[in-house]
Amino acid sequence: MSLTILLAGLVLQGRPGYTTAPASFDGIGKFYCGREIAQVMGHQAAGWLDRPEREKEEAVSVMIRNLGLKPGMVVADIGAGSGTISFPMAKLVGPKGKVLAVEIQQEMLDLIAQKAAKLGTKNVKGILGTIKDPKIAPASTDLMLLVDVYHEFDYPYEMVTNMVKGLKRGGKLVLVEYRGEDENVPIKELHKMTEAQVRKEMAFFPLKFVENKTMLPWQHLLVFEKR
Repeated sequence: MSLTILLAGLVLQGRPGYTTAPASFDGIGKFYCGREIAQVMGHQAAGWLDRPEREKEEAVSVMIRNLGLKPGMVVADIGAGSGTISFPMAKLVGPKGKVLAVEIQQEMLDLIAQKAAKLGTKNVKGILGTIKDPKIAPASTDLMLLVDVYHEFDYPYEMVTNMVKGLKRGGKLVLVEYRGEDENVPIKELHKMTEAQVRKEMAFFPLKFVENKTMLPWQHLLVFEKR
């Protein structure tokens, strides 16, 4: 093992640093807190997000019901993809609420806009973020949801820093990630995370771990609250 990889979890000046090493097949060769960052799924694979079997594999409807959404809430869907989860959430927060569908790929936002027009949905707002900043106004959201996306962040420290700024005090940050502890979950290793790894990476921020809801077939549902 190279010295570069051994230093991957090094913390510099109170914050974690990044290191590089030759990339694995599904990674980008960049390491954070001992974890290689996974490659991003491009917009060309948007159809996979809307696959019919997703409900059976991920119990998306169950996940959404367990977010505690209420009418009038402002919710951010970080890495919204084609909006598969944004639109059901929009129904729960109602016309006085809002879903901020954040993406770094304009093509995904175009798909969301097309769906919104077709469905007549007016409370889903697309936001073009960057790999370091979701572009959400400070203290403006009640909940931020990241479904199978955090492990692909090129700059996880910077992204979470800016996401936390966008949460109201007491707001929830929810990460849904395929369980890295379970070898039976049929997902590539770099696209899975353990609860311990997620909690390790969130420990740098003013977040309190609330719970890991375990009702999903393949994924963790990890809830953190802004202090």
